[in-house]
Amino acid sequence: MSEEDDDIAVEAPHPRETLDLFGHSEAEQTLLAAYRGGRIPHAWLIGGPVGIGKATLAYRMARFVLAHPDPAAADVQTARSLAVAPDHPGARHIASQAHPDLLIFERIVGDTGKLNKDIKVEQIRRSVPFFGSTAGEGGWRVAIVDSVDELNQAGENALLKVLEEPPARSLLFLVSHAPGQVLATIRSRCRLLNLRPLAANDVARAAAAAVGRNADDAEMQKAALASEGSVARTLALLDGDTLALRRRVADLLNALPQIDVRALHVLGDALGGADQRKVAGVIDAINGWLSAQVAQVPQDKIRLARVAQAWEKINRAAAEAEEFNLDRKPLIFNMFGILAEAARG
Repeated sequence: MSEEDDDIAVEAPHPRETLDLFGHSEAEQTLLAAYRGGRIPHAWLIGGPVGIGKATLAYRMARFVLAHPDPAAADVQTARSLAVAPDHPGARHIASQAHPDLLIFERIVGDTGKLNKDIKVEQIRRSVPFFGSTAGEGGWRVAIVDSVDELNQAGENALLKVLEEPPARSLLFLVSHAPGQVLATIRSRCRLLNLRPLAANDVARAAAAAVGRNADDAEMQKAALASEGSVARTLALLDGDTLALRRRVADLLNALPQIDVRALHVLGDALGGADQRKVAGVIDAINGWLSAQVAQVPQDKIRLARVAQAWEKINRAAAEAEEFNLDRKPLIFNMFGILAEAARG
């Protein structure tokens, strides 16, 4: 996740390259304590909103475990955090995607030259020989799924087989932006670790560290306050045009189930010539609204089903619009029609 000023956005580091973690010390200590205890759960579902550091935490834990394979070792027992020195060989291998004992599942560029809409089952099946062989450095085998929300049904079934029969000294970290929607049979085999949205100060510090800017910069602070605790959103909002688009979307969302057709036309026109990062920012704002609906009515199964269906329809429509380069205005009208229906009742 790396959106902000157009030039900077390309430079924001991938979570595998991000060594600092902001605002999630409690979750970090939970992982560290479980590892020290020698009976760490083999699978963790790390949940929370988009862009708050879930994948960063997963990579941080993977880096620590692979650098310190013996939980009983003195340096593990006295460690205060999961930090690993950037010049450690394991850290360098992970950053360069060359660590033999770390397997990553994420969407990849397909034959069309564009990012696949989901994580393919063929990728997940690579885990069978990976976990079936001896760790290259005599320690652990670690896999990260970023994110489990992007698995198709075949991929979910393949992952479930791995979770049902976990090999010794294996760890899986499943990142999810909506853990409540993860397949129940997968959730039940994982330890859930929910991360909260970051405080504005932590957001500013994390975003500034990602792109080499001052956390006290006025634009950085303004973006952090508007980001709803997400570093990814902060980086996106550093572009003034993106911030204006997000405000338009927020106004439309706040009015639901009523729809301002004129405002939708204005939003559709604004997105017509915008780059894909700005479109992704709009989708992110809509997904954030949907996540908030889930949090407000956790016991209302009918409402939850309606929101989940809206989530699936909207993200599928957005993916198809990107894949086939479809006109954005009809996409906007379609999405807000779905949202209005979800907001009723």
